[in-house]
Amino acid sequence: MQKSIRLVTGLYLKFALLTVVVGLLLRIVLPFNAQTTDTGFAFGEWCEIFLLGAVNDLCAATVGFAFLWLFTMSISRTKYTRPWGYITLGVLTAAFCYVAFFNTIFDEYGSVAPQIAMGVLGYWAASFALRLFLPGIRSHWTTVWFALIVVLCVGLTIFNGVSEYFFWNEFGVRYNFIAVDYLVYTNEVVGNIMESYPIVPMALGIVLVTLVVTWYLFRRDIVRADSLTGWKWKAAAGPAYLAALAAAVGLLHFNTRFQDSPNVYVNELQANGLYKFYDAFVKNSLDYERFYLTRPEAEAERFVHEVYGSTGENLRPVRAERGGEEIRRNIVLITIESMSAAYMERFGNEQGLTPTLDSLYRTGLAFNRVYATGNRTVRGLEAVTLSLPPCPGQSIIKRPNNGGMHSTGAVLRDKGYTVKYFYGGNSYFDNMETFFSGNGYEIVDQKDYAPKEITFANIWGVCDEDAYRKVIRTLNEDAASGKPFFAHVMTVSNHRPFTYPAGKIRIPHDAKSRAGGVMYTDYALGRFFAEASKQPWFGNTIFLITADHCASSAGRTEIPLEKYHIPAVILAPGLVEPCEVDGIVSQIDLMPTLFSLLNMSYDSRFYGRSVFDPDYTNRAFIATYQDLGYLEGDTFTILSPVRRVEQYRVVPTEKNPHNLEPAATTDEEQVNRAIAYYQTSCKWHKR
Repeated sequence: MQKSIRLVTGLYLKFALLTVVVGLLLRIVLPFNAQTTDTGFAFGEWCEIFLLGAVNDLCAATVGFAFLWLFTMSISRTKYTRPWGYITLGVLTAAFCYVAFFNTIFDEYGSVAPQIAMGVLGYWAASFALRLFLPGIRSHWTTVWFALIVVLCVGLTIFNGVSEYFFWNEFGVRYNFIAVDYLVYTNEVVGNIMESYPIVPMALGIVLVTLVVTWYLFRRDIVRADSLTGWKWKAAAGPAYLAALAAAVGLLHFNTRFQDSPNVYVNELQANGLYKFYDAFVKNSLDYERFYLTRPEAEAERFVHEVYGSTGENLRPVRAERGGEEIRRNIVLITIESMSAAYMERFGNEQGLTPTLDSLYRTGLAFNRVYATGNRTVRGLEAVTLSLPPCPGQSIIKRPNNGGMHSTGAVLRDKGYTVKYFYGGNSYFDNMETFFSGNGYEIVDQKDYAPKEITFANIWGVCDEDAYRKVIRTLNEDAASGKPFFAHVMTVSNHRPFTYPAGKIRIPHDAKSRAGGVMYTDYALGRFFAEASKQPWFGNTIFLITADHCASSAGRTEIPLEKYHIPAVILAPGLVEPCEVDGIVSQIDLMPTLFSLLNMSYDSRFYGRSVFDPDYTNRAFIATYQDLGYLEGDTFTILSPVRRVEQYRVVPTEKNPHNLEPAATTDEEQVNRAIAYYQTSCKWHKR
């Protein structure tokens, strides 16, 4: 027992020493980086950097040791004895057979998920069977796997140190949301890294250092791995480690209180990079003023107030533009999952995937150049709900403290509307439940469906037909109350795995193709309008149909415009004659435009504007997690971290009317407009 505890304790101390030494070397090297060479530190600041830094690294090492600790806890001879060995093998085999021969959650998700699950469970079952029936290999098996895990932990520690150096070299900080963003755009990031750094020599160097460090520190521990059997030492060491783990997590969080120095580099140098990565992931934000081009605050705010004719916190009071009384109509907003404009016949598609949407375009107020603000559902929901340009980092919907905001729902609730958000899945996904309920919406999601109301469902929720039927039943009840209603409906069917009820469209329900998902989504939309038109409230309802974002966002530029082009059409029987809007329109302008059709007056903090506003400027805000785009006329400006700016010109081609080419000269006035919009909106949304 004592030997086992000494072995595990030694493993922990060596791993902690390695982590602290790597952190120490970083804190010695980083101040001499070009980002920080002009920054001086007082003696107390140096103490804070190195002493608190060592404590933070030790705590991070304690957390990271969990992988080794879990493996040591799993080393046991008891699991191979009867009946436990056969029970374990039976469970693993059953799990593999279930994934291999039955429809599971992995099949519902699609892509390579089923193959990965089968591979992992198959390997686990086969390897356990070998160890169960061939006792002679157990010791070697444990030693080999222990060595691999130790090498992996050492390698990741060294790799992280190298990565932090290069990240600091570019951004002058520890990991932040840009690093989190790198996990989202893996293909683009890997390609950029491969082109920017000598990857092969660096990788070989990291591997060599990893093997040398592992041999020097852990070779004697690895060969003794098989001695870590028995339960007595685990009963003593297990709770002790869990207590140390809890203390480390608490101390890492507590030490952030010391990261409030006026000298930002002091805060960054004493922090642990991996904890900063976790903190950025949780907070989902990126400080605009710290990483992007800025204008003097008073100048930026003056520009925005001039654009909107406003003062103070409200951007402007919106008054009825067409004269007459406010029109009290019900409102139904439908945001369709991943519906690129490119799928429509109207925009050149010849597959006949969207007959309903194409038909609606011919009967309503049709927008020909609407651009989504982002490439995720939460971005689209943010755009039509808050009518704000996208801030760097994650959508406001996924950030903390996002309740009680000035939203389209709040405007309508103040006017006596019932306000509901309909989602066919579970609204806890993407923090939708917290956001919409915190902003006064009543949520109707999959939890509210009776079993008889569901005819088909997959991992994302009920099919669109079921969702629309639920919407109609609910709106019939709301209409009976005599109050106008606002219903925001978010669809789910046009999403991997692209499964839907059989016999609805010409593409088989089990084809799992994007074309099938698009076509079924359009079919369900047609069924909705067919049923809704029979309801007594239909003639007094205005509809807005748009998309949350496009199906993909990859392209040859940072923000390929064609991958943000979405459909949008407003249907208001007897109120809006069929017509087209050909100018550039942002997704954030759609709801303000709908409000103007109803002659609504309200105090607005929306950056979105009605296209019928005499002072409306045709422009669009388009962003990734860190690149902020502003399109006006044929000029597209992109603001990026490290205060970079790029400009492109829209040069249409026969195949791509949204084609971008690098601008020969920079339009400084548009750069300043882009800065002012993003700088102020990223600040004002917090008010």
